[in-house]
Amino acid sequence: METDVLGTPYEQRRIVLEPDDEGEVVATLVRLRGGAPTGRAVLYIHGYVDYFFQTHLAEFFTARGYDFYALDLRKYGRSLLAHQSPNFCRDVADYYPEIDEAVQIIREEDGHDTLLVNGHSTGGLIAALWADRMRGRGLVQGLFLNSPFLEFNEPWIIRHGLTPIVNVVGGRRPKQKMPQELGTTYGKSIHRDHLGEWDYDLAWKPLNGYKIHAGWVRAMSRAHKQAQAGLAIDVPVLVACSARSYRGRSPEAAHDADSVLNVEDIAKYASRLGRDVAVVRIEGGKHDLTLSPPPARERLFAALDGWLRSTLGVDSPTEKSAP
Repeated sequence: METDVLGTPYEQRRIVLEPDDEGEVVATLVRLRGGAPTGRAVLYIHGYVDYFFQTHLAEFFTARGYDFYALDLRKYGRSLLAHQSPNFCRDVADYYPEIDEAVQIIREEDGHDTLLVNGHSTGGLIAALWADRMRGRGLVQGLFLNSPFLEFNEPWIIRHGLTPIVNVVGGRRPKQKMPQELGTTYGKSIHRDHLGEWDYDLAWKPLNGYKIHAGWVRAMSRAHKQAQAGLAIDVPVLVACSARSYRGRSPEAAHDADSVLNVEDIAKYASRLGRDVAVVRIEGGKHDLTLSPPPARERLFAALDGWLRSTLGVDSPTEKSAP
């Protein structure tokens, strides 16, 4: 481990993976140790056009006896190399090798026997599919999914008319660039240079995202179908999402709603992920609930704290040590 870009006490470790058609591939594991060893750890997996920078989330977990780990997936954030197409994948299974390696490091090298996987948005979709693949092996004891990406936030006619066509293109010409863009509404609502309170690297998380490729759309569409058809995750799952969505261009209006996904889709498909799924709706929450205004953030962390105590037996910290 070496010092991370976040500075001490955050550490990072580069994971070298098999090269792909673009060349060298790496992922990056970030670590923040808690206090006295407890054997508990959490692995955080970020969303699309994202990377780990949410230090207050890490401190929430370390205050509760977890060593915190975050994985910047291949072609994201710390792991994005100059020759790569940012955030591109052909299949969500492309990410399984770095998750497998991170879990091996956490459990075997660092000696943890209890692991919670925390995925946000696309990371939530990936985490759910990975956990389903790993069921029965005892590698993970719980999942916390923060606004998981379980469906495209598009009208029915687009999802059932245009998306199948894009999927065909994505299979034949995966690097074909799409005319759609993410827009700047969400980014402006969270970055402190605009209307938000958070500081992060705009080179790694640009306000209007990166070019969207047909191959990525196809990969997400196939993953959605798998999740929506029903998974068999065999550990407790907490799914959290905002109480409402917002489709518009006003960053001000996006302060207390999910301006990226349709929260009704999240609530609808969450129950299909496994046998023990709890869903909590956070009033005033943003897409990344941990970046919501303080009142909503407090509601999220209170719900998460209660779920951790009831499912994994984790005691709450003292009021003084809580983030």
